[in-house]
Amino acid sequence: MSSVRLDARLAQDSYPVAELPLCQLRLMDDARFPWLLLIPRRPDVSEVFDLDEADRRQLWHEASEVGRMLKALTQADKINVANLGNVVAQLHVHVVARVRDDDAWPGPVWGHGQARPYDLNELAGMRDHLLARLDGLNLQP
Repeated sequence: MSSVRLDARLAQDSYPVAELPLCQLRLMDDARFPWLLLIPRRPDVSEVFDLDEADRRQLWHEASEVGRMLKALTQADKINVANLGNVVAQLHVHVVARVRDDDAWPGPVWGHGQARPYDLNELAGMRDHLLARLDGLNLQP
């Protein structure tokens, strides 16, 4: 398990799903959007360029594979992949499934309306779906 301390806001706003080769995969607690986070297990990293070359390649590999999996799972029209860090400095990459009739389309999901937390059944179902599909991904470097 990770020895890198997870930012308190990321821990509060998301649920753990799996440990990938580089990143912790977490599910944002907003059932309006299938929204995952990839958080590299590296200390004191706030920018992608703070990672060494091998970790940068692995981060984008994991983001691509997770995005492909999320698109297939949700039948999304578009997968948004973004790294902002204006509020939480710890490096994390958002992977968000978007559909043309979601609450925020075509704008960004950040700051749009009020989050709708998952109920326990929705959360368990989403985690189960994600975990079942993660096994089929090529996440190794």
